Amino acid sequence: MAIGRQGQAGFARRDVLGLLPGCALAFALPARATAQVREDGLTPRHGVAMHGEPTLPVGFRNFDYARPDAPKGGRLVNGWLGGFDTLNPYAYKGHQAQGLKGFVYESLMARNYDEPFSLYGLVAESVELPDERDFIVFHIDERARFSDGEPVTAEDVVFTFELLRDRGHPTFRSNYRRVKAATIEGERSVRFDLSGADDRELPLILGLMPVLAAHATDAATFESTTFKPLLGTGPYIISAVDPGRSITFRRDPDYWGAELAVNRGMNNFDEIRFDYYRDDNVMFEAFKKGLVDVRPEGDPTRWATGYDTPAVRRGEVALESFTSGLPWGMNAFVFNTRKPIFSDPRVREALGRLFDFEWIDRNLFAGATVRTQSYYEGSELSSHGRPADARERALLAPFPSVVREDVMEGRWSAPSTDGSGRDREQARQALDALAEAGWAVKDGELRRTSDGEPFRFEIMVSTKDHERLSLAFARGLERIGVRATVRLADSVQAFRRLQTYDFDMVVYNWVSSLSPGTEQKKYWSVAAADTPGERNYMGVREPAVDAMIAALLAARERPDFVSAVRALDRVLLSGFYVVPLFHVKEQWIARWKTIERPEKTSLYGPTPETWWRAPSATAG
Repeated sequence: MAIGRQGQAGFARRDVLGLLPGCALAFALPARATAQVREDGLTPRHGVAMHGEPTLPVGFRNFDYARPDAPKGGRLVNGWLGGFDTLNPYAYKGHQAQGLKGFVYESLMARNYDEPFSLYGLVAESVELPDERDFIVFHIDERARFSDGEPVTAEDVVFTFELLRDRGHPTFRSNYRRVKAATIEGERSVRFDLSGADDRELPLILGLMPVLAAHATDAATFESTTFKPLLGTGPYIISAVDPGRSITFRRDPDYWGAELAVNRGMNNFDEIRFDYYRDDNVMFEAFKKGLVDVRPEGDPTRWATGYDTPAVRRGEVALESFTSGLPWGMNAFVFNTRKPIFSDPRVREALGRLFDFEWIDRNLFAGATVRTQSYYEGSELSSHGRPADARERALLAPFPSVVREDVMEGRWSAPSTDGSGRDREQARQALDALAEAGWAVKDGELRRTSDGEPFRFEIMVSTKDHERLSLAFARGLERIGVRATVRLADSVQAFRRLQTYDFDMVVYNWVSSLSPGTEQKKYWSVAAADTPGERNYMGVREPAVDAMIAALLAARERPDFVSAVRALDRVLLSGFYVVPLFHVKEQWIARWKTIERPEKTSLYGPTPETWWRAPSATAG
């Protein structure tokens, strides 16, 4: 079971929709970008930060974690679990292919992996942003080109904005509809009026907007799934597609940004391919045979015992462990509280007691995992083990009954068991709580006392590892008369059911960053609970959650921001919307040594965009 910070393949990191990092900045801004003062009194700047000022100065030469003289050439083959049915990553319909964002489509600005949340110029070489953040102006780099050679214009930026606002994925629609107006100011400048939005992150969200070509994009068919790619500005173009099975990218020899400083040491492979697998064990065997070059590993048992292979013993495969500064996020069984049987937090907390982490860790994961206790585990943003400070208590004061006292004082922890798989004390406490909520065991089955309805539900999973874990949980639930069936769905079906909240319980991992922001609305807000395509899978409808998200978005200084995130963590923990699972303390990656990397890693961990194929190796 994959339980690390990373996804299945490193080259999917440039995710504009999920606010994951991009990786290209302007090398040196023209003099007009730093010296010209406009009529509004603002000087165009090369970068912006969510809190404070960006770290990198104008004229920096490359990222510290990239090797500027990295060799170019060769091919990289990644394995990915699942399938895909569209090459449009910005529409609601379909399951997108990996690698499109960042490789083919670039954003206006890009994120630096060595900072919590700072953006620097990419397609837009500079920006103007007042302290109030009630507008932002993007100045497009005059060198920026689409892959067909046409220049990027202000019209393209406004076209993309309006297209995604009206026809894009709900994530874009909900964000962009808060923009009051988008106005063209000359051939290469666009101003976004943000007055009334009251969201200090919104300018940065706009900075992560992709730029699509107005002359080559059909707005009428944009929402349909398609195997015809959109036209982008990125360093790669799609060279081959085998629908649902593989997608291949070829480095564009005419890429406009190849000489930018932030691209020094980046985009080193001539060709990158994603091969799709239906089963993780099959994908692992493909890696062992050399059919896949790099494999992020999330299964502690496999990492401990599965890599004793001839290639490893011969020194042909490197096994590496990495640490990063990122939170671990929340990996969990998720209750869909839209379902009546999960509407009562007492019921949810009680069922969580039947998850025997100690037994599962020992028997399924060789004792290599750690129980997750927070939505922002492993960072200063976590509330676990910390009493609420004065700022948190002030934020939570209007909601006096929402946060439990043990959570407020930092004393709460996920239940621990005796590790036997049959902890009687936890079962007793669960039954007592269920009785208070109107449930009792009759004829060997837990039933609602008012009408005799049995407590039954389905756990939907899409991988064998999740199936194994869910079956173990189901066996624990059966001890108190709860009948949980486990349904293994294919990845496309599971994705569609997630999008429409058509499930009882799922296993899901909300990845977190060092600067959680607007995406938290998509995860937990009242509005997202009833909006298909968002990630409020548990169906949270708690006004205190919205208030804490508003507070973290309004924070200008880091201490205020940290307190707001911790307060949000406390509200979510008190609702028992999930059964927290576990994580490992390191990121594990296995790679064939024909793939090489820089010595330094970023704050975010390994950055495969900076890797290269050894010059002595053949492309295969």
